[in-house]
Amino acid sequence: MGAEGGAFLTLDELRVRFSDAVTIGPVSLSIERGEILALLGPSGSGKTTLLRMLAGFERPDGGRVRIEGEDVTAVPPARRRVGMVFQHYALFPHLDVGENVAFGLHGTRDEGRGTGQIVAEALSLVDLAGFERRKVQELSGGQQQRVALARALAPAPRVLALDEPLSNLDPSLRERTRRELRQLIKRIGITAVFVTHEQDEAFDLGDRIAVLSAGRLNQVGTPEDLYQRPANLFVGTFVGRANVLRGAAARALGATDGELVLVRPEQLRFGAGEGERGGLSGVVGERRYTGAAAFFQVDLETGERVEVAAEPQAARVGDRVRIGAVRTLRFADRQERG
Repeated sequence: MGAEGGAFLTLDELRVRFSDAVTIGPVSLSIERGEILALLGPSGSGKTTLLRMLAGFERPDGGRVRIEGEDVTAVPPARRRVGMVFQHYALFPHLDVGENVAFGLHGTRDEGRGTGQIVAEALSLVDLAGFERRKVQELSGGQQQRVALARALAPAPRVLALDEPLSNLDPSLRERTRRELRQLIKRIGITAVFVTHEQDEAFDLGDRIAVLSAGRLNQVGTPEDLYQRPANLFVGTFVGRANVLRGAAARALGATDGELVLVRPEQLRFGAGEGERGGLSGVVGERRYTGAAAFFQVDLETGERVEVAAEPQAARVGDRVRIGAVRTLRFADRQERG
């Protein structure tokens, strides 16, 4: 997956080694102007380290970072013009909102505008106009996040880097806030890269998603690409709900010897009808109602358990059922899950 020429932001064969057992990269990515890219992966996959190499807080052992064609690999963070929003916001409680935003301007100069005007404009961008004299402690979690965003935007960065930007918010606020954050970034038009370990967050915020595991880049694509056409078994099981079947169960759904089958719950059907592949028999062990649909746990005669998404009245616990698949993905059985 080599970086392409002409992209706004390029990570070219970026790598760093922490020990003989812990290595990140080489990773190559090309990001277009105005694009939002999500770095998605489990803890320890290298997401934050990659973001810190982009921002200049971590020096790579090899590779290059280019912004608008400029090689910034050796450029210090303060001169790189990458705005960073940290996971815990890093706001100063003894400073008011305006002073926190102005702190991001240290070491920068703007001959045409004063600090007060720049701060006001940055707060206006994040819908916090007039909040300059507010105390940080008086703000909600979502407002504190926007103050951190305003501070990152105040020096007019070329790229915005966000490390787990929603992790400090209550779960009830995350869905609404991530939609608002995407709208805000798109309205500003800035190129953004953000780190997350949550699929829903990556799907809602990112134009494209880069999936990492164990320091390696597995796949880059739209949410639809990753869900419908995963490059390997790790991506298939990490992104979305998935049933993985081997042996007799896999063969019943069309696999050959040495292959395993990945099938999404909504791609399984009770009753093997026209256009469906093969058939599996089992007993419904559990049913979880979610409103418009229900998830049924079915214990197969082959010994595996699968999850089927269907209408709530499609089956009852204890029913003996036959299951067909309308679509499956097949992988070599030797593939690892991470």
